[in-house]
Amino acid sequence: METKKNLSNNGALAVSSPAPANLAKLDQLVERAREYAVDARAKSTRHAYATDFETFDVWCTQQGLSSMPATPATVAVYLATLADLGRRPSTIGRALTGIAHAHRARGFDWQRAHPAIAAVMTGIRRRLGVATKQKAPVADHELALMLEPLKDDLVAARDRALLTMGWFGAFRRSELVALNVEDIARSREGLTVKVRRSKSDQEGKGAEKGVPYASRAALCAVRALDAWLAAAAITKGPIFRSIDRHGRVSERALSDRSVALIVQRHAEKAGLDASTLGGHSLRSGFATTAAKKGKSLDAIMRQTLHRSERVARSYIRHASVFDDNAAVGLT
Repeated sequence: METKKNLSNNGALAVSSPAPANLAKLDQLVERAREYAVDARAKSTRHAYATDFETFDVWCTQQGLSSMPATPATVAVYLATLADLGRRPSTIGRALTGIAHAHRARGFDWQRAHPAIAAVMTGIRRRLGVATKQKAPVADHELALMLEPLKDDLVAARDRALLTMGWFGAFRRSELVALNVEDIARSREGLTVKVRRSKSDQEGKGAEKGVPYASRAALCAVRALDAWLAAAAITKGPIFRSIDRHGRVSERALSDRSVALIVQRHAEKAGLDASTLGGHSLRSGFATTAAKKGKSLDAIMRQTLHRSERVARSYIRHASVFDDNAAVGLT
């Protein structure tokens, strides 16, 4: 008897007419295929989708409505409710994606472009706007202000290394805390850093970026990293780690949220508006400063590892608003 296998459009594996003698083995193969299908999306993405659908499910229960399968009208009303609660269009759009993902995973047909849903989403975007609230960049002189008060203790050594590596390496928060000692190679020019996985590289192909020596020792990421690793006696494993109140260095890496808190803490000490800054401020600060100093978009993208010019340009949004400005010198 011939065995037929196919992978449906919604990602569910269907198997027909299995030979009885091979049924157990076939079940194992089907389960392995399902596992690979699940891994098509990053773990964080799957978690976000699951959370969004759970929230929708709770809301439906409270309203006496069915969440699975949900009618387009139910989904449309839920999206309008999120808008009335003050959720941003991007958040509402992600909620819709999570609902759609849950339905498709369970084999239900899903029409995201159904008129009832599409009309509500269009109205939400038109009324609330689609501009994203981006954190402000940390310019080069602001980075210097943040580093200046740092003392010569263990926490200061770590934070100096984290801030300078994050800035000169244009790392995302997740990339920064994922760095291991084994990812670093040294040369006369500086550091070659292996980025094993990033937001724009979900398949884990990996990429490399260079972090050069800085002319000003106080701002040099290479020197700061070496000083931190030596002070913490770290020879392998995660580079950036937590430190307890007794000065003991953990074996585990910092969370990406910790990067934002460190940036904000030192920004506040430097007299900057910490509420406008976050972990991405180092990355966008590098891109903005590099653009102001005449670096090409291609060179900036090689460091940030952006694939999209449109996204990369959004990082240098503050760089050129007064360069060759048509309003300058008119009066």
